[in-house]
Amino acid sequence: MTDIEQHQMSPDDWDELNFPRANVQGFDDVVETAISRRGFVSGVLTFGSGAAVMGTSMLKGTSAIAGQTDRFAFEQLPIQTDGTVHVPKGYTWDVLVRWGDPLFSDAPVFDAQMGVPTQGSDRVFGENTDGMELFSVGNHQLLAVNSEFVNSKENLAHTQNGMPTDASDVLRLQNFQGVSVMEVREAETGWEVVIDSPFNRRIHHNTEMTFDGPAAGHDLLKTDADPSGASSFGTFNNCGAGRTPWGTYLTCEENFNGYFGATHEPILDDVTAAGYARYGVPTKVDPGRYNYHGFDARFDITQNPNEPHRAGYIVEIDPTNPDSTPIKHTALGRFKHENAAYALAPDGRVTVYMGDDERGEFMYKWLSSDKYVPGGDTSTLLSDGQLYVAKFNADMSGEWIALTPAATGMSPAEIAIFTRIAASKVGATTMDRPEWIAVNPTAVEGYCCLTNNRNRGIKPNAGGDDTAPNGPNPREANNFGQIVRWRPSDDDHASSTFEWDLYVMAGNPNTQEGAYQGSSNINVGNMFNSPDGMQFDTTGIMWIQTDGNDSNEGDFAGMGNNQMLAGDPVTGEIRRFLTGPHGSEVTGLTWSADRRTMFVGIQHPDAPFPDGEGALPRSSILVVKRVDGALVG
Repeated sequence: MTDIEQHQMSPDDWDELNFPRANVQGFDDVVETAISRRGFVSGVLTFGSGAAVMGTSMLKGTSAIAGQTDRFAFEQLPIQTDGTVHVPKGYTWDVLVRWGDPLFSDAPVFDAQMGVPTQGSDRVFGENTDGMELFSVGNHQLLAVNSEFVNSKENLAHTQNGMPTDASDVLRLQNFQGVSVMEVREAETGWEVVIDSPFNRRIHHNTEMTFDGPAAGHDLLKTDADPSGASSFGTFNNCGAGRTPWGTYLTCEENFNGYFGATHEPILDDVTAAGYARYGVPTKVDPGRYNYHGFDARFDITQNPNEPHRAGYIVEIDPTNPDSTPIKHTALGRFKHENAAYALAPDGRVTVYMGDDERGEFMYKWLSSDKYVPGGDTSTLLSDGQLYVAKFNADMSGEWIALTPAATGMSPAEIAIFTRIAASKVGATTMDRPEWIAVNPTAVEGYCCLTNNRNRGIKPNAGGDDTAPNGPNPREANNFGQIVRWRPSDDDHASSTFEWDLYVMAGNPNTQEGAYQGSSNINVGNMFNSPDGMQFDTTGIMWIQTDGNDSNEGDFAGMGNNQMLAGDPVTGEIRRFLTGPHGSEVTGLTWSADRRTMFVGIQHPDAPFPDGEGALPRSSILVVKRVDGALVG
C-alpha cells in the first residue's frame, strides 16, 4: 500500500489497515433473538404505527406505509448517478459558498486549477463542510460550519501526490480545517456571505483553545509548550455539530488520531501506549495520512507524546463573539465525537447525547448537575455533571451506566481522557458506528444513525469487546446501517433507563434477502445505505443524510448517489428529497431563521462539481428553497 493510497483512504479504512483487529470465531449467524418473529418482534415498542422493524418474514421491501396523512410537501425524487445535485419538482438549489471562497476582502483569489495558496488560506471558507448551525443575533444570521478534513490531492494541487513537502504545505492544510463562522444574508440576487462582517471568523488547527472539566491541568495533557495542561491549540477533524440552549456552537472532534505520527521509534509508558492502541494513534515511523509530524513537531509523538490526549473532545464556540476563546469540554469525554444533540430535562438540567463513530464503539449521554436558566450562569453546564454510556438490552429496555471512579476503577481525569476504556469496563453495548444523534422536538425521544459495521460478528472493536449481533445491531457484516430510537422513562431525558426500537433498517430489496432487504418501510423507491447525518425540523420531520457506497453496483445496485431523505417518526414513511453529485457525502443541515431556506452540505464531490469541467472539485454549502416561497419540506 503506497503513501498516496493511504492518505486518500477513508478514516475507517485507514484505521482498519493500520490497526487490524483479530477475527472472532463462532458468529456465523445473525443472532436469532435479534430479528426473529418470536424474539425481536415480540418485544418491539411501537412508538409510531408501522415504524418499528418487523421480523425476517416481513422484510419484503413493499410500498411505503399507506393509510396515513402525508406530511411531506414534495414528490419523491428518483435516484441519480450523475455529477450534480437534484431536488424535487417545485424546489430550487444554488451554491451559497464553496471551499476557497473569501470570508474577508483581503483573501486570495481562488484558482480553478491550483486552489488557494498558503498565504491567506485562513481567510477563506474551509474544506469538506460538515455539521452546521445557524444563529440569529438581532437582524444578523450567523452560520457556523465545520470543515472536517482535507482532500489533499486537490488542496495541494502543486505537489505530485497531495502529500506536504514542507511546513508551508502543512500550514495550508491546517488552515483549511476547523470551523468557519460567517454572516449570511438573503439579497436580491439570492443568499450570500457577508464579506468582512465583524462576526466572520476562521478557527483552525492553530487557534488557541482552553480546557475545562476533570482533565484540565492533568499531567497527561501537559506539554513543553503548555506545561499547565490548561490550554491547547487547534480543533481537529470537526465532524458533526450541535448547539446549546444558551446560543453557543458545539463542534465535535472525530478522527483526530490520523494527524499524529512518529519520526522515530517512540518510547511510551504503559498508560500512553494502551491509550494509543485504543484510539488508533499511529506509532510506526511512516508519513501517515497527512505527514504533519514530518514538519510540525507538535504532531510528532516522539517529541510530544501527550499531544494526542489533547484532541478528541467537544469544543464550545461563541459565534457572536469573534474574540472569545473556544473551550474544550473534557467532562463530555474523549472519543471520536460525531455530533452533540441536547435536550432539556423537565427540571431544567441539560442532557447531551453523543456517538463515538468507530465500528463497535458506544453511545454516551451527559447530564449536567446544574439547571439551565435563561439568562443565567451557564459556565458549569458542560463541566459539572455525570457522563453515562448506553447499554441496550434484548428485551427492548436500556440503561445509562454512569462512568464513575467506583464503576471503572479510574479517576475522573482518566475517565475523561480514556473514555472508551472506561465504557468497556462497565460492559456498554457495542454499536454499528454511532454517528449523528437527533432529538425529536415534538416527542420525548432520541434517534441515532448506526451507519454500518462490516465487522459486526466478525471482529471485535479496538478494546476487544464482543461485537456479536445484539438488539439494536442485529445483522452480521452490516453494510447498510440502521437508525435506533429510544424513549426515556417517564418522558424525562434525565432518566437512567429507556425503551428502544429500530426506526429503520436500511437495505436493498433488489439484491438482498431477509434482514438485508431492509425493514418494512424500505422499498425499491426509497432505499439507501449508511445513514449518517440527521436533523429534525421544527415540525418533527426527520431529515436523514447518507455517506455510503454510491457505486450503484453489486449489493448497492439501484441505490444511486448519496442522498437526503425525509422520515416521518409517526408513520415510518421515508421519502428521498435530494441527491448529491457522485462521490460526495451529503452532510450538515440547518435552516434560515424563517425556515424558508434549507442549508445543506456537500462534501468531497468528484470533479467537476460545482464549477464545471476543468475545475477542482469543491465542497459546498447549498441553499434549497421552494419555488412558491413556502416553508421548506
